[in-house]
Amino acid sequence: MPALLELKQISKRFAAQCAVADVSLAIERGQFFSLLGPSGCGKTTTLRIVAGFETPTSGEVWLNGTRIDHLPPYQRNVNTVFQSYALFPHLTVRENIEFGLRRKRAYGCAARVANVLEQVRLTGKENRKPDELSGGERQRVALARALVLEPDVLLLDEPLSALDPQLRKQVRAELKDLQRRSGITFLFVTHDQEEALSLSDRMAVMNGGVVEQAGTPREIYQRPKTKFLASFLGAMNWIGGVGVRPECTRIARESNGNGARRGLVTRSVFLGSSIHVETRLENGDVVLAQVAANGDAYREGETVHVWWNSSDELHFPE
Repeated sequence: MPALLELKQISKRFAAQCAVADVSLAIERGQFFSLLGPSGCGKTTTLRIVAGFETPTSGEVWLNGTRIDHLPPYQRNVNTVFQSYALFPHLTVRENIEFGLRRKRAYGCAARVANVLEQVRLTGKENRKPDELSGGERQRVALARALVLEPDVLLLDEPLSALDPQLRKQVRAELKDLQRRSGITFLFVTHDQEEALSLSDRMAVMNGGVVEQAGTPREIYQRPKTKFLASFLGAMNWIGGVGVRPECTRIARESNGNGARRGLVTRSVFLGSSIHVETRLENGDVVLAQVAANGDAYREGETVHVWWNSSDELHFPE
């Protein structure tokens, strides 16, 4: 099946800086696709190129089998939900959602608005102004305003970053559910690893303007292709050049005789659902092990043994 959205060797230069370098991606219809990476990695520039807010220095953007990188934003069937939501404070929820439809002079506005209000679970709040809504509700209005235009792709630029941590988790679940119910392709930009891993069908991790790896969240987390990816996607122990995740690291007071290494506990941190136990091995390496919250409590200064399965090791060329 051909990709709905395809980026072909996209590059973007600003003066002497290369923000995006030779990025190629294929996103299928109905996917939740995330661009993940640290600040300045090029993910937002890539999104803006798809939206038409930036013109690529080289490369092509294809949507639904048509090349669109030469088209202005209003001629592309994509819509953007910005980090700030950009709602009109003087308009009601309904008027905010209707705004784009009225500009396009679309037919059946009332029915489409009613449908999208139900989709984002704001029925009954259509006459409220943005300042009468919670942060999560304002975000849903911004989503509804974009969804009502029935775009081929919905672009989301760090849409959860303005929310407090607890609300972010709630809205994250709602966002995933909304994407599933609407069937619209989402291209989601975030610097939050947990968001990308939990939301995405597929994702691409960017660093320094290039895509380090694209694939499913499980593929990239369990089998990262570069040392940067291994460290960026969650905690990682580096022992003699070999990477081992804390959740794959075993710890006990007695050696199991299976290549276990002796060390001293330097710290034990209770995290609610688990405990992180930090151990300094005899060769000086520091190893973090994740154990169940109801497991053994290890004290600072206690002698322990740590080990892991060779199948959990991650090896990278020097």
